[in-house]
Amino acid sequence: MDDQPVGPGGWTFLTNHARVLVQIARDPGIRVRDIAARCLLTERAVQRIIVDLEQAGYLTHERQGRSNRYHVIASKQLRHPADAGPTLAELLAVLLR
Repeated sequence: MDDQPVGPGGWTFLTNHARVLVQIARDPGIRVRDIAARCLLTERAVQRIIVDLEQAGYLTHERQGRSNRYHVIASKQLRHPADAGPTLAELLAVLLR
């Protein structure tokens, strides 16, 4: 698996962070291995993205036995100044249709 963008011109509409977050929002108990397979990323890349999302306050997790259960902080606003206003919940509502 390659962490580089694919497609004509080498860019895509969604970032890897958005893809990972969508998978977690769909299934809060999802395994890193499954996220990686669905997003076409390495497990290590997914782990780094999850850490980024947690550090930025978009995600938390708790251990449940040998697995993690994730919680998306839906009220958090998008991070880029050009995207100011909408919340994560509003973005996910569009992406999860």
